[in-house]
Amino acid sequence: MVSVASWSLPRSRRKQPPFYSKSNVVQVLEQIGVLLELKGANPFRVRSYQNASRTLASLEEDLWTVTSENRLTEVKGIGKGIAGLITEALTEGTWGEIGNLFTEVPQGLIQMLAIPGLGPKRIKQFHDELGIESIEQLKVAAEDEQLRDLDRMGSKSEQKVLDGIELLKRFSGKRRLDVGLLYGQALEARITSMQGVHRAQLAGSTRRRKELIGDLDIVAAVNPSDVDEVTEQILSLSGIADVKGAGSSKVSIILGTEFFDDVTNEEQVDGGVLEALGGEAYEEMASNTTIDAQIRMVPPHVFPYTLAYFTGSKEHNVRMRQRALDRDMRLNEFGLFPLDAVGDLKGLEAAEFSLPASEESEIYGHLELAWVPPELREDTGEMEAAETDSLPSLMEPTDLKGAFHNHTTASDGTASLEQMANAAQELGWEFLGIADHSQILQVASGLAPEELIQQGESIRALNETWADQGTDFRLFHGNECDILPDGALDYSDEIRGTLDHVVGSVHQLPTWMKRDETENTEALINAIENPSFTFLGHPTGRILGGRDGFDVDLHAVLRRMGELNAEGQLKVVEINASPYRLDLDWRYCKFAKEQGVPISINPDAHSTQGLRDVWFGAQIARKGWLESTDILNCRSGADLEQLLW
Repeated sequence: MVSVASWSLPRSRRKQPPFYSKSNVVQVLEQIGVLLELKGANPFRVRSYQNASRTLASLEEDLWTVTSENRLTEVKGIGKGIAGLITEALTEGTWGEIGNLFTEVPQGLIQMLAIPGLGPKRIKQFHDELGIESIEQLKVAAEDEQLRDLDRMGSKSEQKVLDGIELLKRFSGKRRLDVGLLYGQALEARITSMQGVHRAQLAGSTRRRKELIGDLDIVAAVNPSDVDEVTEQILSLSGIADVKGAGSSKVSIILGTEFFDDVTNEEQVDGGVLEALGGEAYEEMASNTTIDAQIRMVPPHVFPYTLAYFTGSKEHNVRMRQRALDRDMRLNEFGLFPLDAVGDLKGLEAAEFSLPASEESEIYGHLELAWVPPELREDTGEMEAAETDSLPSLMEPTDLKGAFHNHTTASDGTASLEQMANAAQELGWEFLGIADHSQILQVASGLAPEELIQQGESIRALNETWADQGTDFRLFHGNECDILPDGALDYSDEIRGTLDHVVGSVHQLPTWMKRDETENTEALINAIENPSFTFLGHPTGRILGGRDGFDVDLHAVLRRMGELNAEGQLKVVEINASPYRLDLDWRYCKFAKEQGVPISINPDAHSTQGLRDVWFGAQIARKGWLESTDILNCRSGADLEQLLW
């Protein structure tokens, strides 16, 4: 049957306070909220844990400092009860009686949460009324038609449960952003070209550029008289692995690799990624990619409202709906209605009374807001900024003039120094940074000191040739230098001193994954303080879909980097643009900017094609509120030459 992870309280790796990291606390609070909902607890109590988890996730101060100074209740959304729980967890390593929830709630109910379309309330109903405590029991009950007679169920909902279980078996994880965009943009283009479709656009988490996406949402403007014809065209598309449903306004399908064959044409990726994804199993995983998609067809005059609604996020939509209510209006996927005009009317009937909008920007305008770019719609301050017309002017991928973290055949790349330089010039770049692996990483053919020196001589010769030709291009000689477990850097100070830049990265993951947040943070800061250190490469070491990153307090790391920059030392944090990494996470970008830490979007390219991955890094930078002035590699090659040399 389906294998889904269960929940349990984390085990502390420390023998003294703080016994848990902030990420541990955030996860526990989030899970407690769900467990309470499964038990039918007071909704206000459920919401308090949900809000506390979300608040702590974005807390920029050190959680242990706030706790030890008894300031937890000063944090918005943290009441006395939850503050006491957090304090007990950090100071004593225990979770009080609330920890009993993890044993009181049957693990099977938690596993059912992974079934698409099922939430805690419905799962609780199945448990209370039919005694169902596992996915297996739920499947049997649905097949025996026991669910359809429950309140607000029916035969269609029962079938959806079975479909969800089947889908969970076939696809239990999320897809990387690049895979989602490959499918999503291809599907959007095909639907846009269909007869009867006025326009179509990709929505959902893909449009918001989340690093991992669930399924695809396409909104299409279609006159009601053309819905049947458009539905027929959608269902006739090649590459559909399965049809989940086709109604009067929505078509649900599963797309297979035949739909967009290029999704399997992967370029060489670095050894760390291959190792995390299972080595030889990588190709099999990539070739079996499928993705769920829903196409929603609405009349053209409703299109902007439906697009905004299904773009999300949920939290952003809640803020938008509340702002409408504050102005005696109702906002939903069908329109924006004066409350005194629509009464009890709903759906398309109510849409006749909606304020007109041909584009999303008009919806925001009706609510006295500047239009919010989709990437920012996560309720992380965008509503307040839109109200004061202070949203950032987000950077564009075309602003980039080069990148610093790239590999050649000298280590584990597939292209020579000259081939990488030529590819960068074809992209219109003014510079390219070379950062092959350091000597300790022999699995990636790290360079011995004499090889690194020879590479530097080759780079100098190429730079002299371009200068003599009047070509505005240069190579920067760097190295992806391993950060050792104690925070020391590979190579001697003398060798590192010959380089233009050092990309400090963690690769000995087993050691770092076993340690707690405090030790890892101290080691990273120790490395960053080294005078030769320039860039912090893939800061957490995560591989999307392969492994979580190691525990580290990135707020503390970025604060220290900001202090060093204020002292005149150049310390840069990388957004590793490989779609397998996208690390620095977008949630930390705005904080890095506030600390005065420059950001560099680096593809970690291991091939000439890999240079183009900077586009994905730019999406993360935009989602992180960054402007071109915040990105180091938006500066000209000549400026950077002065800065680094």
